[in-house]
Amino acid sequence: MKFSIYDFSSFTQSIHELLTGVMSPTWVFITELAIVGLIFLLFYAVLGLFLVYLERRVCAFIQNRLGPNRVGPQGIFQTIADLIKLLFKELFVVKNADKFLFNLAPFVVIIASLMAIGALPYAKGLQALDFNIGLFYIIAVTSLGVVGILLAGWSSNSKYSLLGAMRSGAQIISYELSVGLSLLAIIIFAGSMQLSVIVESQANGWWIFKGHIPAFIAFVIFLIAATAETNRGPFDLAEAESELTAGFHTEYTGIRFAFFFLAEYMNMFLAAALATTVFLGGWMPLHFGNFETFNRIMDFVPPIVWFFGKTFVVIYIIMLFKWTFPRLRIDQLLTLEWKYLLPINLVNIVLIAFLVLMGWHF
Repeated sequence: MKFSIYDFSSFTQSIHELLTGVMSPTWVFITELAIVGLIFLLFYAVLGLFLVYLERRVCAFIQNRLGPNRVGPQGIFQTIADLIKLLFKELFVVKNADKFLFNLAPFVVIIASLMAIGALPYAKGLQALDFNIGLFYIIAVTSLGVVGILLAGWSSNSKYSLLGAMRSGAQIISYELSVGLSLLAIIIFAGSMQLSVIVESQANGWWIFKGHIPAFIAFVIFLIAATAETNRGPFDLAEAESELTAGFHTEYTGIRFAFFFLAEYMNMFLAAALATTVFLGGWMPLHFGNFETFNRIMDFVPPIVWFFGKTFVVIYIIMLFKWTFPRLRIDQLLTLEWKYLLPINLVNIVLIAFLVLMGWHF
């Protein structure tokens, strides 16, 4: 079985050939689906726990504190201890709540983010789904998350939960426009919605550089809008602790609450990974023009390291947003989208279309 940290195509093909030699085509298909599903579930759980620990460390660094430092060396087992605690908590259902929808909501939220991360290209040859409409698919399935939030708020039979859900619905639906339009800017540059094609189009330079100022504007708008869409501070009106106790998941306990908590962090990872794939070259290394020596050194770094390195830089920026800026009011939040981001986005797309038409980008 061939394995290369620079190209996973031969590795995945070898696994397929190995299974084909001992199974019928139907069972090969089912087995491969099971393997991919288990890998993504494990990846989801481990990455979610790591991001919770990372945020605590980043928050402590910004606030000049120590952060987790008791459970395990440097507190690395603190999030695992919290998970075990949540697993043993009683699952409480509010009186007169809609039990079916109350139980369904956390699964809708977590399945939406799990479906989306399957379409991301993590390295060369390492992608579960490669649709020709990959970006459209990700935008579509992530939009399902708001359904889970609205179900959670309405079915809880709590005014705090309902207010949080209504805020979240208005916020996510509004900022989805800016997320979609900022991604459309790169679709115009690349000429495709297929994520692998968009990554390959950046082999001679990332779009944030070779797309000139309009691509950078689209990147900044995407970061702001994606932060708002994931309900993170300073846009966390849906779960504002100082006003709504915990917002749409006020009445959730135990593993159900953990699902909402985990989904928020995975949505943050998804936003950062999408920004990396579309604007920052995905798994492509950093190349500068004709600097052959520098470019060859960059090529030695494995693609998967490039992808996760760039993704975690973007995650750090999103975390800085939360721990640096004060929470916006709901009117300020919607004003920012409808009066500023959306008009800028529309003008930016017209400008990008003109640049592409004239062939003025690199």
